[in-house]
Amino acid sequence: MADDAPAPAPVHDLLIVGAGPVGLALALALKDAGLDIVLADARSREAVAGDPRDLALAHGSRLTLERLGVWEALSATPIEHIHVSQQGGLGRTLIDANEHGLPALGYVASAGALAAALRAAVDTAGIPVLDETEVANLAPGGGDIMASLSGPGVSQSTLRARLAACAEGGLKADDPNVVEHDYRQHALIAQVAVAGGHRGTAFERFTREGPLALLPRGEGYALVHVARPDTADALLALDDDTYLARLQAHIGNRVRLESVSKRLRYPLLLRYRESAVGPRTVWLGNAAQTLHPVAGQGFNLALRDVWALADTLLRHCDEGARAASATQSPCDLGTPAVLAAYARSRGLDRLGTIRFTDTLVRVFSNDVAPLRHARGAALFALDVFPPLRNFVARRMMFGARAWP
Repeated sequence: MADDAPAPAPVHDLLIVGAGPVGLALALALKDAGLDIVLADARSREAVAGDPRDLALAHGSRLTLERLGVWEALSATPIEHIHVSQQGGLGRTLIDANEHGLPALGYVASAGALAAALRAAVDTAGIPVLDETEVANLAPGGGDIMASLSGPGVSQSTLRARLAACAEGGLKADDPNVVEHDYRQHALIAQVAVAGGHRGTAFERFTREGPLALLPRGEGYALVHVARPDTADALLALDDDTYLARLQAHIGNRVRLESVSKRLRYPLLLRYRESAVGPRTVWLGNAAQTLHPVAGQGFNLALRDVWALADTLLRHCDEGARAASATQSPCDLGTPAVLAAYARSRGLDRLGTIRFTDTLVRVFSNDVAPLRHARGAALFALDVFPPLRNFVARRMMFGARAWP
């Protein structure tokens, strides 16, 4: 009599939770490894591609996106110069790409456009993406991790994998592994038109309310205006002309602002997992840490994490293939040894970037006179001491190790 028992569900090598830029980049970095990879995202493909946020991409991130084969498909505005100053205090510095022999220090691109370019490459590679599929729960076991799935397009209620890489959501304040600090600041984001063009120059202006950044985007600027919650309420209530005059007063006569688009708002928190790995789980991007937008380090850190994780997994697969036995999979990506190796490789850069960003916010958001004078002195030192300016620039381009 034939055995009619259903075949056991397949165990994927890797489940990536989140098909935004971070999750898609990880899938693409592993596309030639011969791994069984699947992505799942609660959003539709169109919603991901419609993300209105702008991303500041460091030069190091450009190099990674070139390796992934998507840079040429991306429309990105170069940042050739960065002007840093503080309102109401002395001291300023100018960081120039020519000083470093680079075409640009960084770039500004649409998060949605980047996701679309990455998704097209993932589709070409034949890696499946489960759109509108929420991973409601992850239950790690000894040999795999079980994902519970829900959503309108779900054809199966569970999915098993050797490793789950969570690239979206999941940072909860009541999680004992999560550290949180509320900056009591909100960010207003918008697009700003400017007379005469931006000339490839970004402005980082530290005001008494908080940092204000103008990043070259197309022919104008992407604005990130940080303020206290009550001030943000008042700023949102202003008509466009009055708000634009307020911005102009903050930035001074460096550029002439002409118009501003609709303003969006979100609260600013520092949240990060003390450990970005757990049983058969690794957290990346906003699932591992959310940073203040000052210095634009959040996505760049996430992309460095992605590249390091892919490198760790590929090394493990190579070693496993050489030592494979008949009873053990040569490529179990979720073993404690693999995850510990990844965590060790990222400790310095990850915590260094978190602390660097947090320190910038705390120091430059405090208007006590001695600190204001110290900030001016620091900016002056950056301007007159090229080795120090070079270190800061490379730190922002390549991470805490300050080299590529």
